[in-house]
Amino acid sequence: MLVVRAIQEQDLDGLFELASQAGEGMTTLKADRKMLSQRLEVACASFAEQIAPPQRDYLFVMEDTGSGRLVGVCAIKSAIGLDQTFYNYRIGTLVHSSRELNVFSRMETLYLSNDLTGCAELCSLFLHPDYRSGSNGKLLSKSRFLFIAQFPQLFPEKLIAEMRGYQRADGASPFWDSLGRHFFKMDFNRADDLSSLGTKSFIAELMPRYPLYVAYLPAEAQEVIGRVHVATAPARRLLEQEGMHYEGYVDIFDAGPVLQARVSELRALRESALVIIEPAAEGVAGAGEPTLVSNTVLRDFRIIVAPAQPQRARIALSVAERELLACSAGDPVRSMPLNARKNP
Repeated sequence: MLVVRAIQEQDLDGLFELASQAGEGMTTLKADRKMLSQRLEVACASFAEQIAPPQRDYLFVMEDTGSGRLVGVCAIKSAIGLDQTFYNYRIGTLVHSSRELNVFSRMETLYLSNDLTGCAELCSLFLHPDYRSGSNGKLLSKSRFLFIAQFPQLFPEKLIAEMRGYQRADGASPFWDSLGRHFFKMDFNRADDLSSLGTKSFIAELMPRYPLYVAYLPAEAQEVIGRVHVATAPARRLLEQEGMHYEGYVDIFDAGPVLQARVSELRALRESALVIIEPAAEGVAGAGEPTLVSNTVLRDFRIIVAPAQPQRARIALSVAERELLACSAGDPVRSMPLNARKNP
């Protein structure tokens, strides 16, 4: 069975294995043992409430309890841009007009922006290829929303998620090759590595401060602005189902879209509810729709998918499901349907 849980100190080897599988383009999940060790230390301190909420980095892992193997990872950074400046391009509009010549021209522009400073960020989502089936991806991605719903007081008003931008089959980024490469004089992966290591001062030093006209870029670069990597498209759909949307901010390296939402408007804040566990009848298979169920403990947060139907503020869970959540009958849990309900 699979459970998504708060990361623990002994998970470093499994985390490094997952990061090694992720490959290039995962800025917040590099296969660097020292960096991962430091991040794990911050994550454990975050769940233990040993550091201030804006400095916290909540890192979750998906564990196959049958084998003890870590098969997925995801995270929530409580606030971005407070220690290291956070940059994006904001897509804007400039209008040029001449009444005398009867010319009116509206041009899209890219503005270097720090507008999203202080937002919480969903990041580091990776699921091992062997487990990309059924509801596993939904459990991993949506687990973070139920965590936010259980502990909304720990997060700022706005939540964002940077999506990996479009790349060609050979891994090259048309946007970077057409724009960033000319200012940075380095390839995409090198700039991405420097950014992931916290070395971001070069961005402010080298990027142009004036608006850039999108029309000046090659057609291939224009077409990929706000477009996700083919492998990232399913992740984007899941986030949009939970209430996130694109508002014209893109990554400065690959032009991947930045999705955002007000925390108070997330589906998990509207649809999840606290219910009380009652024992399921032994020997009877669970009935009901796939349901996300989490415990309510910050230090040892756990979440599963169970076939359940919460009724009258109660939910029936089997012994195995209660063990996965480290809960007992009579304990409160938070639940929400796994799948967003479609509009009529």
